[in-house]
Amino acid sequence: MVAGLITNLVFGFVRAAVLTSAVEANPGFGGYDRGTIGAYTWLSQGLLGAIAFWALPEIVERIRTGDVAVDFLRPIDPQFAHLAEYLGRATCTLIPRGLPSVAVGALTFGLVIPNTPWPYLLGAFSLMLAIAISFLSMFTVCLAGFWLIETRGLRALHMILGTFLAGLFAPVHLFPDWLKAIAYATPFPSMLQWPIDVLSGRTVGTAAVQVVAVQCFWLIALTVIGQLVLRAGRRKLEVQGG
Repeated sequence: MVAGLITNLVFGFVRAAVLTSAVEANPGFGGYDRGTIGAYTWLSQGLLGAIAFWALPEIVERIRTGDVAVDFLRPIDPQFAHLAEYLGRATCTLIPRGLPSVAVGALTFGLVIPNTPWPYLLGAFSLMLAIAISFLSMFTVCLAGFWLIETRGLRALHMILGTFLAGLFAPVHLFPDWLKAIAYATPFPSMLQWPIDVLSGRTVGTAAVQVVAVQCFWLIALTVIGQLVLRAGRRKLEVQGG
């Protein structure tokens, strides 16, 4: 946790310096100013430990070894069992990594954040949806292991596209229109950009509710897709040995 926090802070200062310079050189760029881009930067750094795009579900190794056959015999669905574990891990990172990162950002850059409770209440719900969507997306990609010998290439592609289109390197609002349209057609903004917009107060009222509704859509869609792929993989699975 300490190592992760230090890493968050180092990259937070780098990102904040670059994005702040870009916004100050182009006033109104993407609708951001120094305070709002600072809030975006440090909230994204604080949430990065919970929304871990690179986190590898244990099912990858269990498919490789055939131990997933035991999971299919248990009374708990493998997808929901791994999701529960992921949510627990993610929640535990918010206090030791998330809050200190945002606090350091507030002390050094001066963040513009809401002064009413509603954005935080809806933002907390949006954050939980983002964590679940992040897991379900990677989980579904990992299920390709039922058919492929090695899934590292697919996982790396998912992580690279995910972190970029989710708005980790720069807010999606700064993308050109054609790239923004591509990002909006994927679940990735729901993993980072949308919860930050709600928590920071950039998106409020009906627009904030609509953002959360989009997240709910992707949560349901990825759950269903994961279940279908998991059932197809179960029919495909062959385990030999005593």
